[in-house]
Amino acid sequence: MPERADAYDVVIVGLGPTGATLANLLGAAGRSVLVIEKEAGIFPLPRAIHFDGEVLRIFQAAGLREQVLAISRPGTQGMHFVNGASETMLIRGGSAAAGPHGCANNYYFHQPRLEAVLREGLARFPRVHVQLRHALTAVAQDAEAATVTYRSLESGQDHVARARYVVGCDGARSPVRQAIGSTMVDLGLRQPWLVFDVLLEQAVDLPPYTVQYCDPRRPMTYCNVVGERRRWEIMVLPDDDREALVQPDNLWRLVAPWVRPAQARLERAAIYTFQSVVADGWRDKRLFLAGDACHQTPPFLGQGMCAGIRDASNLAWKLDAVLAGRACDTLLETYESERKPHVRALIDLAVRLGNIIQTTDPALAAERDAKFAAGQPEVFELPPQLLGAGAFDPSTPDLAGRPFPQPQLDDGRLLDERLGRRSAVIGSRQVLDAAAPATASRWRHSEAVVIDAPDASLRDWLRSHDAAAVILRPDRYIVGVARSGADLDRISQYLPVAP
Repeated sequence: MPERADAYDVVIVGLGPTGATLANLLGAAGRSVLVIEKEAGIFPLPRAIHFDGEVLRIFQAAGLREQVLAISRPGTQGMHFVNGASETMLIRGGSAAAGPHGCANNYYFHQPRLEAVLREGLARFPRVHVQLRHALTAVAQDAEAATVTYRSLESGQDHVARARYVVGCDGARSPVRQAIGSTMVDLGLRQPWLVFDVLLEQAVDLPPYTVQYCDPRRPMTYCNVVGERRRWEIMVLPDDDREALVQPDNLWRLVAPWVRPAQARLERAAIYTFQSVVADGWRDKRLFLAGDACHQTPPFLGQGMCAGIRDASNLAWKLDAVLAGRACDTLLETYESERKPHVRALIDLAVRLGNIIQTTDPALAAERDAKFAAGQPEVFELPPQLLGAGAFDPSTPDLAGRPFPQPQLDDGRLLDERLGRRSAVIGSRQVLDAAAPATASRWRHSEAVVIDAPDASLRDWLRSHDAAAVILRPDRYIVGVARSGADLDRISQYLPVAP
């Protein structure tokens, strides 16, 4: 028989990067959290290898910035696109300089080490409980809470937990998604690729940058990951014998132009189907989906894990606000509406980029190469970090619903170190005093940080956007900008507070 039901604010199913990030953010907010994970430990082989500056900023919000920086490297070298004649068609540069999020724009890492940092971070929070080697067996919900039944994979003992909310960060085969009944919409790409990871054991003359080998005979990607780790992603062609392809002799033959068996140790070789899908329905009352449970993207943009981390950031502050009584449950309705459009845009771009890289028709490849040579390549810029409709002022789409930069303040701190994970109202004392008393009361009830004497970097931002004040959410997205007290009154209505 199951034990008595323990009570939590949130149950998270899955302790991959998305689930671990969500647990850290909720733990930092003081929430009681149960995390259920089937595996006994961290999957030891490399998978994701890239995250961007916004994701590092989210790790910073979880109090893990320095720990993550210690196990990653900035993407200083960029990416080269090379055709079948070994001609460089396009170079996309990289940089270690601080970008808008107060750090480099791109980083490379080894996923097991990142997961170790995230799991070690959970030890800081006595109200976060992790149950390894346990599997979800049932989930139900009523008007008051959700009931989760989970089983020890070692003893077979069933346990029961009650929680206000349950979040499925449980991967592509998500049991929570099955409980919700969400369907996955195919966005048009299903292509097998061989992923080949090695550890260099002697010096090898390999590019320090990423290379997209757009060779119609065999499209391929090379990545300088971190330390001595290198990766090749090799497109599987229709006539390939997949079982033969992963045999050591054939594997090394594929990468023979770059590295030999005597120079490196094979860590992993596996065939994966790169696919593009997104769930229809990320929420059913008290049940939510995040990460691969609700979207999967081809890796051509390096945004698969990043998308899940952004889900965690968006959902964490909203769950905390509702659980704390600072906001109504209706705030949670904005999670999918805000996140899904950006995820769709990323997947659509990854599919387009994949179609260009994966070209195997010689005539189409020649046409593509000619466009590059003529200076007319297809643009691969990431879509703007723009939320769909939700908890921000829609009347200023050029600013609202986008991340606010993280400058270094006059005292040497980064902005988020001053703000923490709270909303913020930033402007001159003159314009803040022009807001109505009810507006100031709303700021207090939402526990917003009010900065009435912005330092130089914040004043410069306001001046450059012809703004007198700006309101930020806890996830550092802009609620809106104001040029008068009346503007502040209107925009502040988008700060969620309970009635």
